[in-house]
Amino acid sequence: MSPTDFDGNRIVTVYCSFGDMEEARSTARKIVQEELAACANVLGETRAIYRWHGELKEDGEVAVLFKTRVAALPALKTRIIAMHSYDLPGITVWRAEDSEEAFADWIIDQTGGQP
Repeated sequence: MSPTDFDGNRIVTVYCSFGDMEEARSTARKIVQEELAACANVLGETRAIYRWHGELKEDGEVAVLFKTRVAALPALKTRIIAMHSYDLPGITVWRAEDSEEAFADWIIDQTGGQP
């Protein structure tokens, strides 16, 4: 998804998992501090089952949800990738189709946009 896909102020949720709680929290804090996301929810430990280089793996991870706007996505993704310990961070973007208006305006304001 790129900023040209739809209005740059549209709200999205970005899901990414990290290797441990320390990495998840430090990345979340930095992302919010840099105003790339208005909020980051560190969800706690999850289990990931995946295939890597032909081998089935299962590991503990810590999931984080970042609330931001489309226009901030390129910088947010770049920053997560730069800080992430994984060779291939799993960054998934979900469109937030029906956000409460005042909350959406807050996200836009916190990430440098104009509501």
